[in-house]
Formats: sequence, structure tokens, C-alpha cells
Amino acid sequence: MASIYPNGIKDLVLRGSPITQLHPGEVFFVNSTTVIAKGGVGSSNGNPGTYQKPFATIDFAIGQCKASRGDIIVVMPGHTETISAAAGIALDVAGVAVIGLGDGSLRPTINFTATASTLTMSAANCKLMNILLTGGIDAVVSPIVVSAADCMIINCELRDVTGQVTDGILTTAAATRLKIINHRHDGASAAGTNAAIALVGGDDIEITIDRMDGNFAVGGIDVRTTATTDLFVHDVQYFRTRNAADIFLVDTITASTGQIGPNINIRLLDNAANITEAITGATFVVIDPVYVVNLAGEKAMLINWTASTDA
Repeated sequence: MASIYPNGIKDLVLRGSPITQLHPGEVFFVNSTTVIAKGGVGSSNGNPGTYQKPFATIDFAIGQCKASRGDIIVVMPGHTETISAAAGIALDVAGVAVIGLGDGSLRPTINFTATASTLTMSAANCKLMNILLTGGIDAVVSPIVVSAADCMIINCELRDVTGQVTDGILTTAAATRLKIINHRHDGASAAGTNAAIALVGGDDIEITIDRMDGNFAVGGIDVRTTATTDLFVHDVQYFRTRNAADIFLVDTITASTGQIGPNINIRLLDNAANITEAITGATFVVIDPVYVVNLAGEKAMLINWTASTDA
């Protein structure tokens, strides 16, 4: 079969623009598999990081990048990497994009094997794209921590394998203009998770969801500790909570602002008076359609928040 990228990485498109136009810097390759390029050699951090002589680890590749040059790290299909400590992978060089190649089980996989292990995004304008993130031990506190402005997490999946992560993605107030796009959270059905995404402050954060499924004790998205402003959550194709809290999004600060909707589909656990409370935050606005269903065999209804009037 001919390659879908016959001209190499320059055929890759990110948000409608060629990747090499958005990231015109150096391109480094990471590949831990035994499937190597024709004429290539096995991975090593002693290699130059080319397609034929790739690096062995993502974090080493990040260390070879230069801030704000627009460098790209291409992670090859089947690559696997383990994080066993805090900041085991640290996106701490501004403007770096880590892009995984492959689909399904061939996506590059990062496995978290200690409760404190994290992938951190602490430099501005960094991107993480098409990576499978797995919880390899119970109670990983927060696998992804974002503490810098203008970062993006695109087409990634966080999957519980052993037990449950506590919070999937955690931010600080410095994560202004964070974009979490087409995210997938495949959580365990058993209790142990607070939230798939926990926001601590931050302005102009945008979130879209492909699938979010888990036992969310607080909510699928939890705004906590510090209010967020101008949050935009929309295009949630599938949300299911398996916890009696029955909450998709909650503002525990009660002072956050933003728009929730349109195009959100919510499935709750209990057949109860919980439709309105599926989104809890008195200072948000809701834009329909936002559909909520709470019993098998029933059709979802529009969330019954108070409608605006032409007053």
C-alpha cells in the first residue's frame, strides 16, 4: 500500500495548515520499536534523531529542541515509553510539538507506572497530538499537568488500564488559552476518579470531547480552587458518568464564566431529578443543543436551564 504521506511529514495537516508551516524548525524522530526505516538502525539517544537513526525517548528529544524555533518531535507508530516519576516527560521547551503517528493500538503509548508520575507541559505554545496515555498503576494522581499558556492537547486518549487515575488532566491558573481538542477519556467503571479534566483557574480555555466515560465522583470536568474565565466547552459527542454524582461539568468555585454548548450529549447514571444539575455553575451560560438522558430506554431531553427572555 502506498503511504498516505508520500512526501513525508510535510503532508501532515494540523488545524487546516501544513504542520511544517506551523512548526518550521527542526524535526526529530523517536522510535523504540524494532520496525525501523529501510537502511536505518535501532533507536538510541546517542543517535542524531533522524528518521533512519531515531532517538529512544521523547524527553531526550525535547532536550535537543530550541525554544520558540518551532521544532517537531515525530513519535513513530508502536513506540512505547514508561513514566515512573514526576515530570518523567517534561515539555519544558517553548513551541515544541510532540506528534504521534499511527492509529488505534499502533498509536505511540505512554504508560504511567507510579502514582506521582506525570507528563508536564510547563513551557508555552507546546502541543501533544495523537498519543495514547495509559494508567499502569492504580491512583495515578494527575498524569497530565499543564502550567503554561497557549498549549494544545489534540486527539489524545487517556485510558485506565490498572485501577483509576484520580484526575486525568490537571491545570494551573497559568494554563491560559489551553485547547483540549477531540479528547478521549476511557475510565474504569469502578470508583476512584474525581474528574477527567480538572481546571484550576485559567482564561479562554477551550474543550471538545470525542468520548468521556468514567466513574466521576466530582464531575467529568471540574473547575476547582480558582475560578476560570471565558471557558468554552462544546461538541461533546459522548459523555457518560457511572457515578451517582451525575455531573458532567461543575464549577465548585461558583464564580467561573464561559459558554457551555452547543452540541453536547450527556448520559447520567441515576433516573432522578438531575437533568438541570448535570451542568452546575451559576455564572455560566448554556447554548443548546445540550441533551441529557438518565435512563436506558429513554430519549434525551434538552437540559432544562432557565431560558433567556426578550426583556
